[in-house]
Amino acid sequence: MSQTADALIESYYAAFNAGDMDKFFSLLTDDVIHDTNQGSREIGKGPFKAFMVRMNTNYKEQLVEMVIMSTADGTRAAAEFVVLGEYLVTDEGLPEAKGQKYRLPAGAFFDIRDGKVARITNYYNLEDWIKQVSQG
Repeated sequence: MSQTADALIESYYAAFNAGDMDKFFSLLTDDVIHDTNQGSREIGKGPFKAFMVRMNTNYKEQLVEMVIMSTADGTRAAAEFVVLGEYLVTDEGLPEAKGQKYRLPAGAFFDIRDGKVARITNYYNLEDWIKQVSQG
């Protein structure tokens, strides 16, 4: 079962890196729970799609140095990675965007149900990101 979980998370991030949002969202349950970093909990594909539209407008990101771990029963997984990004458009409440590049360690935790992502919780150090983009 663990291989299936690993393959699902690999597919999830491959779709993200390719910008293939159709594939990306096909890997989620309809009632997916999305816990944003230092933010709110959103439930359902609709709010997650709106979040991703904002993210893809404001940021250009690739996730590298991916390490995926999962439980033996395949119901939980985690990923650790590095975000290589460019800040394209100013996001509300954050520093002004000027095309600043950043390199940010991050991680995510997943619940898996029926072969799809049922919950994703993302973590990264917002203070580190702000420092990087503020320095230009």
